[in-house]
Amino acid sequence: MESIRTDLAVERTAGAATLPGITQEHRGSAFSVTEITIANDTCGAPIGKPAGRYVTLEAPALNRNHENYQSMAEELAGELGRFLPEEGCVFVAGLGNYAITPDALGPRVASKVLATRHFSTALTEEELSGLPDLRPVCVLAGGVLGQTGMESAELLEAVCRQVQPAAVVAVDALACAELSRLGTTIQMSDSGISPGSGVANHRRELSGKTLGVPVIAVGIPTVVDLYTAVQSIYGRCMPHGSPNMMVTPRDVDRLIDHAGALLACSLNMALHPGMTFSQAEGLG
Repeated sequence: MESIRTDLAVERTAGAATLPGITQEHRGSAFSVTEITIANDTCGAPIGKPAGRYVTLEAPALNRNHENYQSMAEELAGELGRFLPEEGCVFVAGLGNYAITPDALGPRVASKVLATRHFSTALTEEELSGLPDLRPVCVLAGGVLGQTGMESAELLEAVCRQVQPAAVVAVDALACAELSRLGTTIQMSDSGISPGSGVANHRRELSGKTLGVPVIAVGIPTVVDLYTAVQSIYGRCMPHGSPNMMVTPRDVDRLIDHAGALLACSLNMALHPGMTFSQAEGLG
């Protein structure tokens, strides 16, 4: 059987909590939050994860109609804020293909994030005085290789050279191993991201090493591979030689809509600490 594919550190470390150099911490209120720290690449090699800090937030559903939606958005904003630099421009990159729903999370979030880098030159002092304290933010959803003929890494490298941001926030759809985590789990990390790795479609790595600035990866699992789904449901493996494919929830369009709105709302609050929940929610 093919190896299980997952982008989630919390699944990679399941049953491996005793490995040297890997620690876990649990907290959370609106979410169940697990923070995993991998001391170095050598420690992370057995589970296929680079060194870094991985924070996973889990809830029964990421639904904007949930009675605790505001608490969820504010807690998520607080966790995101711990990854962001205190000052400087932040470049938000929405990775993925807007034309394929399970892969549209990044572009959907990017479309709802407030771009402010141009405000200092486009608005008057009087206009700026009527706004909450806003940090410079630039946003790009550049599409995928098949649409543009360019790797995401090439586009982001070019933008980083021109803009020189203090950090990059890369938002992408992920793959998971547990069916229960589809559309209910958010992962963020400071170790960068390899777009498409969860579905064996590896693209060039986006990280501090390749872009020259800290890269914060944020994502939600929207697909699981068929081998994993069958094993989870029936408790047995697929017959040897059976074709594998990726499985996504039937209501993935609603999942992307709700999860994308939550991520964008929380990102806007994390990027602009003076912004209230109602202001951030109004942007979406």
